[in-house]
Amino acid sequence: MSRLTDLIAQTKARDPQLGADLDREFKALSSRLPFGLNFERHSPEAVELPQRPIRKGDKVHVLPERGSLRKGDQRLWQVKAIHKSVSGKIADLELFGAVEVEAQTVLLDDLVVVAEFRDIIYPGLVSTGKVERGGDKPFHTVINGENYHVLKALTYTHRGKVDAIYIDPPYNTGAKDWKYNNDYVEGDDLYRHSKWLAMMERRLLVAKQLLNPADSILIVTIDEKEYLRLGLLLEQTFPEGSVQMISSVINPKGTARANEFSRIDEYIYFVTLGETKLTRWNRDMLTERDYSQDQDVRWRGLARTGRKGLRPHNPGSWYPIYVNEDGTGIHSVGNTVPLGVDNPIDSPEGTVVMWPPSSDGQQYSWSVVPETLRELISRGAVRIGRVDLARNSVPIYYLSFNQLQMIEEGLISVTGRSSDGSLQIAYAEGGRSTAPKTVWNMTSHDAGSHGTNIIRSLLPGRRFPFPKSLYAVEDALRFFIANKPEAVVLDFFAGSGTTAHAVMRQNRQDGGRRQCISVTNNEVAADEQKSLREQGLRPGDAEWEKHGICDYITKPRVRAAITGMTPNGEPIKGDYKFTDEFPMSDGFEENAEFFTLTYETPISVSHNRAFARVAPLLWLRAGSRGRRIDKIPEAGWAVVDAYGLLVDVDCAAPFVQTVTHSQALTVAYIVTDDDRRFQSIARRLPESVEPVRLYESYLTNFSFANGE
Repeated sequence: MSRLTDLIAQTKARDPQLGADLDREFKALSSRLPFGLNFERHSPEAVELPQRPIRKGDKVHVLPERGSLRKGDQRLWQVKAIHKSVSGKIADLELFGAVEVEAQTVLLDDLVVVAEFRDIIYPGLVSTGKVERGGDKPFHTVINGENYHVLKALTYTHRGKVDAIYIDPPYNTGAKDWKYNNDYVEGDDLYRHSKWLAMMERRLLVAKQLLNPADSILIVTIDEKEYLRLGLLLEQTFPEGSVQMISSVINPKGTARANEFSRIDEYIYFVTLGETKLTRWNRDMLTERDYSQDQDVRWRGLARTGRKGLRPHNPGSWYPIYVNEDGTGIHSVGNTVPLGVDNPIDSPEGTVVMWPPSSDGQQYSWSVVPETLRELISRGAVRIGRVDLARNSVPIYYLSFNQLQMIEEGLISVTGRSSDGSLQIAYAEGGRSTAPKTVWNMTSHDAGSHGTNIIRSLLPGRRFPFPKSLYAVEDALRFFIANKPEAVVLDFFAGSGTTAHAVMRQNRQDGGRRQCISVTNNEVAADEQKSLREQGLRPGDAEWEKHGICDYITKPRVRAAITGMTPNGEPIKGDYKFTDEFPMSDGFEENAEFFTLTYETPISVSHNRAFARVAPLLWLRAGSRGRRIDKIPEAGWAVVDAYGLLVDVDCAAPFVQTVTHSQALTVAYIVTDDDRRFQSIARRLPESVEPVRLYESYLTNFSFANGE
């Protein structure tokens, strides 16, 4: 190891870039675990950005000529200069990272910018539309962009603020379901699994920065192709979390496969962080039984058996209970009998003594100590079952303190008292709940009936492969955000937008103000790309982009769900089912805005030239609610519903005064290069307002967030 370190140091002296690359790879190798999941951390991914303007210094690919189906030049070139010519703008290129200089001049229209995932990005957002039906509710957002880059952008707006992440990543089937470095990963690729893991790890590591470490949940769906590797990856990425996997039936008819069992299910991983609690519901997810309709309350048996119920393990819970001979109830409770003393006590007149059960020479115990049992009797929380004195059989039952708490909360109703003083009780309407089981078999989770068919209703004539059942996503989230009406939910493999749709349904059911951030790119389906290329189209062309997943499916679905209208302006046909049944045409009282990710330069940001594109990030950080400041305020400052912006520190006095009197404001952005003036203004702000220094906080965040 020391010899390798010396050689790397010598290499750095001769070739700093090569030395740095070797050092990074050496650290990656030396940090790997000897046990667990080991895989190649492939060269950082690279993604083409067809809608990004080309600038001097950019890395680019040279595109094939229009109409060609062959791949373009996959080598990386760097733009050295851009100038005009009679045929249009042209760029002087040099082969990036080459030992020997190779240069060429190419039309700008024949180039596409390439971003490697080790590159520092400075993101912005451009709004591409919105729908408003939710009054003052926070906005759901749909962001069109490479999800890794959008995750980096969210480290500025939502670091540690996300309550739940639900993702349905590519399942790596070997078909053309995902790309790595602009190429589809084929089934015969020897590094297929390794590339998938590298892709997932990069995103999960950034996503981890967004989750609230004190109380949040990560939910990931997967099938049999990668579930083993995903499980290990989650264990290694979230060692502080608790990981559990369940099996969910999504296709009861089954998918027939040669010489294999017919596949009907997939898997869902739940990674809980901090104090996250699983909320019980009226379904156990294995059966269609509705526990909320059950009124009978189950009393617990007082006798404790099994290894943990043995008398030596519970010496304080071995004592006599005296039952009236006439079967009218319990007369009294004796005191604990010390170990080594057996049955020493005579029964009071007219009673029969009951001891904890015994079997095969082993003595067991009661579930509670004498003092606790006496208290429970005084509260009517103990009763006896059918008395059979001939067999010395008197079953004794009690209510737990949790059940008594449910009585106080109104979840269990007291309907009277029996002759022995014990409570007569029943579950109140909706008071019964149960813990979900680890196998889910719900009719509502059929992906065909409640995924594909819902897409057909919302977007007639448009297809999306393998959408999730709306109700399956809704149920998975409910267990962890039911008691979080203001939850922030993120889906960075948003696909058709099912997660946002599910969050809107939950809001309708309980009046919540949850918001969903949906992230997807605008990739065109593989089978459609060939046809578009034959027409002479390329990524970046308007006719190409309108067929991309975000513009063709995700945004229209979210809009249709809210408005209750199809893209053609027709009322949506059909009804929502199960937990909340109502016509789809009713829509939702929700707000949503759609954005496209942009790539800025640090100079344009720091000089306010990119403010219009940075502005949505400031709004997102303040909670995605209310009005937005989209232009530099002429007065030097402005205050809207959720945040304030001060661009002229000489106007600090009226700004601070207005912020102080704004009840719902949470963030104050202060533009200054002078840290002393920033601190002076920040000290005058209310404690409930977070002061943020622009643009220092923005530029620093993305410089540190690089990490590749």
